[in-house]
Amino acid sequence: MKMRTFYLSLILALVFDFAFVAKAQENRAKNPIIYADVPDMSMVRVGDAYYMSSTTMHMSPGVPIMKSKDLVNWKIVNYAYDTLANVDAMNLVNGKSTYGKGSWASCIRYHKGTFYVSTFAQTTGKTYIFSTKDIEKGPWVVHSFKPSYHDHTLFFDDDGRIYLIFAAGKLRILELKEDLSGIKEGTEKVLIENASAPAGDKIMLGAEGSQLFKVNGKYYLFNITWPRGGMRTVVVHRADQITGPYEGKLAFQDQGVAQGGMIDTPDGRWFAYLFQDHGSVGRIPFLVPMKWENGWPIIGVDGKVQIALDLPTSKGLIPGIVNNDEFKRKKGEPALPLVWQWNHNPDNNLWSVTDRKGYLRLKTGRIDTLFLKSRNTLTQRTFGPQCSGSTLIETLGLKEGDFAGLTAFQRKFGQVGVKIVNGQKFIFMVSNKTDKPTELECVPLSQNKVYLKIECDFRDKVDIANFFYSLNGKEWIHIGGSLKMEYTLMEHFMGYRFGLFNYASKTTGGFADFDYFHISDQISAN
Repeated sequence: MKMRTFYLSLILALVFDFAFVAKAQENRAKNPIIYADVPDMSMVRVGDAYYMSSTTMHMSPGVPIMKSKDLVNWKIVNYAYDTLANVDAMNLVNGKSTYGKGSWASCIRYHKGTFYVSTFAQTTGKTYIFSTKDIEKGPWVVHSFKPSYHDHTLFFDDDGRIYLIFAAGKLRILELKEDLSGIKEGTEKVLIENASAPAGDKIMLGAEGSQLFKVNGKYYLFNITWPRGGMRTVVVHRADQITGPYEGKLAFQDQGVAQGGMIDTPDGRWFAYLFQDHGSVGRIPFLVPMKWENGWPIIGVDGKVQIALDLPTSKGLIPGIVNNDEFKRKKGEPALPLVWQWNHNPDNNLWSVTDRKGYLRLKTGRIDTLFLKSRNTLTQRTFGPQCSGSTLIETLGLKEGDFAGLTAFQRKFGQVGVKIVNGQKFIFMVSNKTDKPTELECVPLSQNKVYLKIECDFRDKVDIANFFYSLNGKEWIHIGGSLKMEYTLMEHFMGYRFGLFNYASKTTGGFADFDYFHISDQISAN
């Protein structure tokens, strides 16, 4: 009897311990820390607050600035610029576009009370450095100069000198003028002849994505490289002087989680912030625990990514990264919350949240034959593992040949919306899976309002979007077919986004009114 009691007590204790551990893990953060497209992150800690910049390329405004108090829960607090440049490619005019270009990998720094965010743009051939005393409110001062320094890291050294490290494979260094107006002539030179070498001699992607840090008097340079037949890999070089010589090590290689840098917490812990290519949802951030051994950063636990992290649990991406919008504005509020970005520079004469109170109005001002070349598509990120976006559109203002609605937006886009053909309204679903926009279904519409919804399933990289409409907001009808979403690298280079659109193919002057946009982490197609 005593033995049976002992075993029963042991079993109960094990069950209790298991439940305790499971409950403890529920209250811990999990990777990925942001299950959405936030690539090329750069981070800085100022006191107990963390700030992160990222890449959104052809979107406007650009270079989002996010803030967190715990490295897990982030909120968009600003952008480095409203408009990168007023040129044809950014404005989607004269047949030009800058999909997949715009501004790329940024670098955020804090030096003597001022925040600096630098980036570069193939579209303009320039390097940009934005600075402000108040990163959340601005204003920003911008310095720009040629050429465009690829994947550079901005670094303020202790002696007051300012450097850029840039390029791929053969990394280079140069010194900037004190006023950030350009480079000091004669300072550019090769820093590391072959920065990919620690990962082997068969390299598909030369070391790039430079991020430089100084810890305990030593300089540490993080890069990503990609061995042929292998995976995205972190290499780290260190030196006693910023100009070298540098010694390098293969620092991390697991699940393709790579490219980024390192950050410390106020209580002395260290993490590497990196990202993973994760199918059509985009490039998603991971935090990987890090420690120091013999003056080297050791990334991961036994060289592996950890799912559970010793950090506070995530409260979700709503409302900090994506959010609902009722399009109702109080006096003094911005016209659009920071979760929104336009596809390229908008024509600000052709949209409004004041023309009709409580609605976003998208107007047409030109004729477009291709959706991807039309202006004023208003976007938010999709997110994983699953999400939905929905809206209510009023169509009284549409004209012959107008197309308006909701899109799952990338090169291989899908649309559900309303079109006007021979004076009659139709609900349509279009797929661009084959790079030829194809209408998969079209049904007559006899009322002025219609509810639209898109559901995205990114679980296990299934990457499927489904399209729905409703006449009463309660019963949803699947329309068209499922879209197999695809992350296109050279064209859009961006995870899928929800977008609200209206464009004209026959007559200008029409408009569509959107009552709201709602975003959710639930889908019906389980």
